[in-house]
Amino acid sequence: VPNDKQGDFMEVVRIKSLFLVLLFTVPVVGLSVEPVAEGDSAGRLEVDWPSFRGVGAKGVADGYGLPGAWNADPEKGEVTGILWRAEVPGLGHSSPVVSGNQVLIATAIAEKGDAPLQVGRGGRPDAADDNGIQSWVVLSYDKKTGKELWRSVAHRGVPRATRHAKATHANTSVAVQGDRVVAFFGSEGLHCFDLQGNRIWRRDLGVINISKYGIGWGYASSPAIHEDRIAVICDDPSQPFVAVFRLSDGEEIWRRKRNDDCERSWGTPAIFSSPSRTQVVINGWPWIVAYDFENGNELWRIHGGGDNPVPTPFEAHGKIFITNAHGAQSPIYVVEPGASGDITPSDDDALTQNQERKSGVVWSTLKGGSYMSTPVVYGDYLYLGSSSGILRCFNAKTGEKVYEKRLGSGASMIASLVAGDGKVFCASENGSVYVVAAGPEFEVQSRNAMGQPCFASPAISEGVIYLRTTGSLLAVHSPSE
Repeated sequence: VPNDKQGDFMEVVRIKSLFLVLLFTVPVVGLSVEPVAEGDSAGRLEVDWPSFRGVGAKGVADGYGLPGAWNADPEKGEVTGILWRAEVPGLGHSSPVVSGNQVLIATAIAEKGDAPLQVGRGGRPDAADDNGIQSWVVLSYDKKTGKELWRSVAHRGVPRATRHAKATHANTSVAVQGDRVVAFFGSEGLHCFDLQGNRIWRRDLGVINISKYGIGWGYASSPAIHEDRIAVICDDPSQPFVAVFRLSDGEEIWRRKRNDDCERSWGTPAIFSSPSRTQVVINGWPWIVAYDFENGNELWRIHGGGDNPVPTPFEAHGKIFITNAHGAQSPIYVVEPGASGDITPSDDDALTQNQERKSGVVWSTLKGGSYMSTPVVYGDYLYLGSSSGILRCFNAKTGEKVYEKRLGSGASMIASLVAGDGKVFCASENGSVYVVAAGPEFEVQSRNAMGQPCFASPAISEGVIYLRTTGSLLAVHSPSE
């Protein structure tokens, strides 16, 4: 290089060297450094988990690595993989939700004594002796540290209905849309706060006594939000109804009686939006019914099923998945979103998969559904957990049964299943969380001690699993992070 050009040459070399350093050290916006698993939401980084079961009630969060093993119980050895733990006052099965930097749950705090909770099998159900003055509270914790940010009392008073001995007075999860937090406690009202814990509005919907065998079993249907509207289910056997309210001010938009449709239910309403229509699907007995979200007009229905419908419908692969159990049947129905009318499969249809059937049902079976736990579809497979500790796997597109295996002794799954990073997470009443490899081969990768029973469903956000036990809220992460 000629002497008079050396300065220019060295400047070009310096610029190119700087470019190469930047190329290999600065992350490219929009790309994940973690491998994306082939879940139903693969390729879409969901950060918030804004309601029960997360975005669209699917129970899936991909795009980040998730912990495969941990220990939260010091009596089982060294505590590992726990980012933070926060003690939670009162008692509640409310599952954690995540919005921005906040993790939100609900709880019921008795003013006198400890709230009783029956764990394990107990035969014929009884109402809990838990009818003293309570405070129904929404709690917010810092997502990174577990520090309590705020708590707001939604209602204080004597419960207007009893609860099942295995339930709580705060079974429902809150739902977040924008800067609004909605909590519904059945007989104790529908409440709206902002993300700083300030009350916006409240609605009293009267006594909602979801009962059976002459006792109240407790309210458990979380609110569901779509745009500026909230859907709630109030399936009190004496006066069941579904209603939609405006998020901004709590104004009732429509209400539909369900006296001839449902005797009782505990599932969360599921809202499915497509270019042609938005519908709210309700798991019930003796009818599963879908309503037009705009006006409450019925769109389609299915007859039969288990007589204690608890799991929440959800969408996967563009279809609507519904299951329930208890009594003679434990069906699974996979429905086209454009279905209309009575689409109840015949017994022959339900037992013979992949054959021509009534329009609207993709596949169905009368056996294999779940009673308490909402299933999850991850990749091509549907996973269902049972209160007897059985994990079932079906091909989500065809209905072919893949396996039916027992997780372990006492692995009762009341909590709903969630999935991500090639794993299915099964929280159990026995105080363990089982991590199962996703796919057609049954493989329990780990059994992780929590130290307390798990009734609430986990939440997932940015590589962290948020788990609520009967006394604590914990954030679980990979120790290397």
